[in-house]
Amino acid sequence: MDDAKIVQLYWDRNEQAIPATADKYGNYCNSIAKNILGNKEDAEECVNDTYLNAWNSMPPHRPSILSTFLGKITRNLSIKCYKRNTADKRGGGQATVVLDEIAEFVSDTDSVEREIDRKELVKVIDDFLDRLPTDKKVIFVCRYWYFDSISDIAVRFGMTENNVSVTLNRLRLKLHNYLLERGFKL
Repeated sequence: MDDAKIVQLYWDRNEQAIPATADKYGNYCNSIAKNILGNKEDAEECVNDTYLNAWNSMPPHRPSILSTFLGKITRNLSIKCYKRNTADKRGGGQATVVLDEIAEFVSDTDSVEREIDRKELVKVIDDFLDRLPTDKKVIFVCRYWYFDSISDIAVRFGMTENNVSVTLNRLRLKLHNYLLERGFKL
C-alpha cells in the first residue's frame, strides 16, 4: 500500500492504518529502535509506541514522507527509553558509543535560552551535510541518526571497519572545523 493511502487510513480513523504501517515500515522502525536500545523487547515496545504516536498525531499532521515521520518518532522514543534504561543501569545499544563520538557537537542540556542557537546549529549541520559527497553523507547519517554499528556500515558500503572509523573520524573533524568557522564555540 502506498504512503498516501496509509496516511488517509489514519485520517479516516481506520484501524487498518496500524497493520498497514507495520507491514510496510515495521522492519525499518525496529532497526532504528534496536540500534539505539540493543534490546529486542524495548525496541518492540518503542515501535508499538510509534504506531500509537502516529495514530494520535494524524490528524492534524499529514506527513509528506511517512518513513521519515515514523523514523523520527521511533528514534525519539528509543532515545527516551535508552535514557530511562541507562538511568536504571540497563542500556546496551549503540547509543552510548555514538553519543560519545558526537557529544562535543550536541548538548543534552539545552535550555530555553539556547533554543535559537540549537536551531542555528541544526541548520549549519544540514548545510555541512549538503556539501558532502553522497556516500559520506549517508555514512554520517547511518551512524549519527540511525545509530548503525560500524560493522553494519562497513558491510553496507563494502568497506573495512577501520576505513569506516577513519571516515567518520575525518567527517567529525571536518564538522568541528566547519562549526568553528561559523562561530560556534565547542
